[in-house]
Amino acid sequence: MPQVNRLARTTCPYCGVGCGVTATLESGQLIAVEGDREHPANYGRLCVKGTALHETLGAQGRLLMPRVDGQEVSWEQALTVTAERLQAQRTAHGPQTVAAYLSGQLLTEDYYVANKLFKGFLGTPHLDTNSRLCMASAVAGYKRAFGADAVPCSYEDLEEAELVVLVGSNLAWNHPVLYQRLKIAKERNPLMRVVVIDPRVTDTCEMADLYLGIRPGSDAYLFNGLLAWMDDHNRLDGVYLERHTEGLDDALGAAKQSAGSVEAVARECDVDPERLETFYYWFASQLHVVTLYSQGVNQSSSGTDKCNAIINCHLAGGKIGLPGAGPFSITGQPNAMGGREVGGLANQLAAHMDYHTPGARELVSRFWTTQHLTPVLPDAPGYKAVELFDAIERGEITALWVMATNPAVSMPDGEKVRRALAKCPLVIVSECVANTDLLPFADIVLPASGWSEKDGTVTNSERRISRQRGMLPPPGEAKHDWWILCEVAKRLGWGEAFDYTQPWEIFDEHARLSGHENNGDTQRLFDISGLAGLGQSAYDALAPIQWPVTQQAPRGTARLFEDGRFATPNGRAKLLPITPRPPAQPLSYDYPLRLNTGRIRDQWHTMTRTARAPRLMNHRAEPFIELHPEDAAQAGLTDQSLAKLTAAAGEYRGRVRVSNAQRRGEVFVPMHWTDCFTKQGRSGALIQGYTDPLSGQPEAKQGAVVVNPLPAAWQATLLLANDELAEPPSPWCRSDYWAR
Repeated sequence: MPQVNRLARTTCPYCGVGCGVTATLESGQLIAVEGDREHPANYGRLCVKGTALHETLGAQGRLLMPRVDGQEVSWEQALTVTAERLQAQRTAHGPQTVAAYLSGQLLTEDYYVANKLFKGFLGTPHLDTNSRLCMASAVAGYKRAFGADAVPCSYEDLEEAELVVLVGSNLAWNHPVLYQRLKIAKERNPLMRVVVIDPRVTDTCEMADLYLGIRPGSDAYLFNGLLAWMDDHNRLDGVYLERHTEGLDDALGAAKQSAGSVEAVARECDVDPERLETFYYWFASQLHVVTLYSQGVNQSSSGTDKCNAIINCHLAGGKIGLPGAGPFSITGQPNAMGGREVGGLANQLAAHMDYHTPGARELVSRFWTTQHLTPVLPDAPGYKAVELFDAIERGEITALWVMATNPAVSMPDGEKVRRALAKCPLVIVSECVANTDLLPFADIVLPASGWSEKDGTVTNSERRISRQRGMLPPPGEAKHDWWILCEVAKRLGWGEAFDYTQPWEIFDEHARLSGHENNGDTQRLFDISGLAGLGQSAYDALAPIQWPVTQQAPRGTARLFEDGRFATPNGRAKLLPITPRPPAQPLSYDYPLRLNTGRIRDQWHTMTRTARAPRLMNHRAEPFIELHPEDAAQAGLTDQSLAKLTAAAGEYRGRVRVSNAQRRGEVFVPMHWTDCFTKQGRSGALIQGYTDPLSGQPEAKQGAVVVNPLPAAWQATLLLANDELAEPPSPWCRSDYWAR
């Protein structure tokens, strides 16, 4: 009989849009993908990365067996050694010398088990995630203003808005499906306006009615100026402010002190004052305004203040809790929000509760039936990402478990991080791919399942929980992350607390904890207790749904704060006084160019998945350095010539792209290339470890560098098949420049 194709619904593993995917399987192979027309995040649309998902699968280049000290071993041996060595470090040096570094690529169920094991049973607060690098400032801003990490908007609000402001977001490249939705909405509503605020002229600007090419790092001046302008022109919503907020006087005082006139703001932001005032007028004149912001705002040493400067303007104008209105942070990764829900940041405990949340440690201890939280953990939270690797280098952390991320590439101060990893007595890595920059530092390597194999849930930028379904068996001996964690926990003596046999059991516990002793507490907005008790069949059939999901809201909640009540003790949102600060790293004679880093359209993170699809390598085939024509000429560079960037932290090599899209005195490089794909093309080598003092998020957008020609004696481009993802042959490695 002919083989009947099977269709399966899942979600895309790339950005935080959380698109639904329909996969076609034939004879045990995933042969095609398309957008799920019924998924409310994308309604059938997919970006180019999503459409190539089936081209990234297969056993070639995958980790297939556990390894201990460089030798392949059985799972039994690997799990036993992992447990024994973790316990040895914990016993010898104390629980707070053990740490975990997780990823927004993990499913919520994986995250939940990891958080429970490390914070609840191993007794260490030092569990953080690469989401610290992308969303921590947005989280801190929401918590300061609203009392909770609660994104107030839905994607529908982009389509219902009269004005959409895009700040620090190249939506066209980094969240393409949202860009498509917004573009269609604008075509349907000729009265809708779009403002793009970004130092670079990107593809997103094609849709803009107004573009403001501000100086990098000047966002807080811009929005402080907006708040002051709204007050000066009687555009504040006095009724909303009186009923639902506090802190206006202090916020206005700070705004007028730093940005008291349009002319002053225009000077600080380096924009035309008439265009700036046009933006101010448009924002103040419309009620239905969505400000969508992303890494250009977050990745700053003052990112939290920038987020609150944006939120201040929405609160002051009453532009929140309405259709088509609100401050909307767009998540970078597919499950950064799901990780935050379970407590995946070092300052969190579990279920959106922090260490400092009154009674939280005792509540979670009762629920998990562990005595480790209360007596062992200090009141202080754990180390955030940059702090964590600094602590490893100092010898304070002696055991590190890394899951589904590549800090040897993605962290700032890349060379310092590598020194720390080399020094750490025990490094455990759970990974899908056989060759990454991190694996040489690993004492224990555990092969993990990946997309199309994993089964669980993710939460996208609009608080929508969706199922990511397993469709294929993992290759070789690869296992699910939650299973690996549970097996180690059992060998540590905690089998009863980690006796899960299926992901739905983990999700059920997660849902129950979110509602445990909650009692409708408005300060605990994250509540999905309405999804507790689903069982296997209902979990398998779970449709996308936005939290909170409770008995009172069994179909979820599309928009928060519609009643004007916030998750603060008095129910009022807070406007914060914001004092703008310049980038932490000043420009100098030695390093005169302002460095910006970011994603490009067809690649994802460190390319371990996207590089397996040849067509995704066609867009930008090698690392590049994008310069303004005058800066290129001054450095003696032409388009396509080789150059090197030097910073205080390290060096980067790439091919020059001369572009008027760059402001004079600024340079852009992509974040994706690793030592597996090029020679000295890691952007993390250029970024120093300056962080936001509140969020701990690194400043990846405002570095300082100098550019010079790269006098290459010879260069090469490697053309490799997918099964040749290992390190290139040594002759190529010794060349001045090579790229795969």
